[in-house]
Amino acid sequence: MMKPLFPIVMLSIALLGPVAPRSLPAPDTDDGAITLPPGFRALVVADNLVVNRKVGNTGERLRGIAVAPSGDIYAKGKLGAIFALRDTDGDGRADMIKEFGPGDGGTHIAFHDGWLYHSSRTAVYRYKYTPGELVPTTAMQTVVSNLPAEKDHDAKAFAFDDVGRMLVEIGSPYNVYSNPDRQLGAKGMDATEFQKTYGGFWRFDPNTLNQTQANGTRFSTGHRHSLALVWNPVSKHFFMVQMGRDNLNVVDPVHMLDEGSNLGWPYSYWDPFKKGHMVAPEFGGDNFKRVDPDPYDKPVVAFPAHWAPIQMTLYNGTQFPEKYRGGAFVAFHGSWNRAPRPQAGYQVAFVPFDAKGMPLGTYETFADGFAGKDVFVNTGDARFRPAGVAVGPDGSLYISDTEKGRIWRVMYTGETTTAARRAAASTSGNFVPPDDRSRGAQLYQQICAACHMPDGNGVSGMQPPLVGSAVVAGDPATLIRVVLHGPAQVLPANRPKYANQMPPFAAALNDADTADILTFARRVFGEGAAAVTAAQVAAERQARR
Repeated sequence: MMKPLFPIVMLSIALLGPVAPRSLPAPDTDDGAITLPPGFRALVVADNLVVNRKVGNTGERLRGIAVAPSGDIYAKGKLGAIFALRDTDGDGRADMIKEFGPGDGGTHIAFHDGWLYHSSRTAVYRYKYTPGELVPTTAMQTVVSNLPAEKDHDAKAFAFDDVGRMLVEIGSPYNVYSNPDRQLGAKGMDATEFQKTYGGFWRFDPNTLNQTQANGTRFSTGHRHSLALVWNPVSKHFFMVQMGRDNLNVVDPVHMLDEGSNLGWPYSYWDPFKKGHMVAPEFGGDNFKRVDPDPYDKPVVAFPAHWAPIQMTLYNGTQFPEKYRGGAFVAFHGSWNRAPRPQAGYQVAFVPFDAKGMPLGTYETFADGFAGKDVFVNTGDARFRPAGVAVGPDGSLYISDTEKGRIWRVMYTGETTTAARRAAASTSGNFVPPDDRSRGAQLYQQICAACHMPDGNGVSGMQPPLVGSAVVAGDPATLIRVVLHGPAQVLPANRPKYANQMPPFAAALNDADTADILTFARRVFGEGAAAVTAAQVAAERQARR
């Protein structure tokens, strides 16, 4: 009844070609624990893809995603694996999952012109896409390699224009090009030579293999770092969201890129209130000194500071209402450096574009609730952190989470009933009351709800429901042992099996917390079964020794 800590997985995505809304798979009762605008629903396609996966002491994280014309999903791991996911029975969940790839890190992945492209810290690769193949059987080709990569901002975003040319970002390893970096009183340095190698986008011919940076043309400069990049075929411009500098309350700006664009980093930053570029403090700025005259490209939209945009996609489907068509969705990973102020971001935002393919200058929250709480300081308290966002062939929107490796599919159904009311009705009163402030309710939301769902209904075929469970409502000693030692060690071998297996929690939970969670679960999901005490948990723990 807790979240599984191992990567197990059988779930995933929508199938072939455009699908009418009535043919969409059934959404989850609680929309996969996220909140969406009225009319939208969601289901969990895959879960726990990266939980407990490490290389040395570094944990795997899910980053960008791409959806094939067939509906198969490809998700890029930060340590290098590519997860290929297929739904074979049409229920919207991936029941076939395979891994492939060079294993040398990366973030970005995309389909273009019959090829599946992906990047590492230093290179861009591609596989020939063959319809019907989940894992490519052709050899991987290297498009460009030996790109600069240092300790910070080394992920390589890329995108293609309408004639097939590829832009690749080479971020700056600095926050600001200064000596020292990230310290009060730092002095800025002349970045002229530095920006010949870092801090911009370079253009390449993707059909020429084994290139290096020297084969590319510097397309734009004055960047700090950007992973969110799209081409708009109507205005015929690239648009990107830059990760604004740290140590100042500045913005994450959206820029339209033209060849020769200079965004002003490291010498300046954009102030959305003064609507101008201000001189960076490392170069003599004092929050009042403007860049005058201002030669730098101005943003077309300004997001709040430190939201950390990871992937951006243009909505080219027809499933969503008209207002979304031609606009862009941006997945924000969320801040990490706002403490002691609360962290922010952790959402997918929508940027509307006009009929000419230009942003209207505004944005709105589209998908939220990933963090699982409204106010928190430690990023580790966030339940999920969005990273990837991509549009499927039927117009559904797919969103990935870095921390556990969950993938959602968002669909437009026109339904207006809220997730909370749906869950309450579906469980005949067993839905977790939103005003329940008990310790057990809080622990359940933090530890268990990601897999068993806030309403206790689980995820079909993946995680078991707690509602109506004989184990939850039955002998408390058995339930305690299941949580401490895992169901595989306690329950009969012929029990119903689920794709995600819950691990033992004996080392992760103390007696009091275990008792509180189980008391809550039995009260809400177990038809008011008797409470569990810390002494009972301690006795079962001791009996195992």
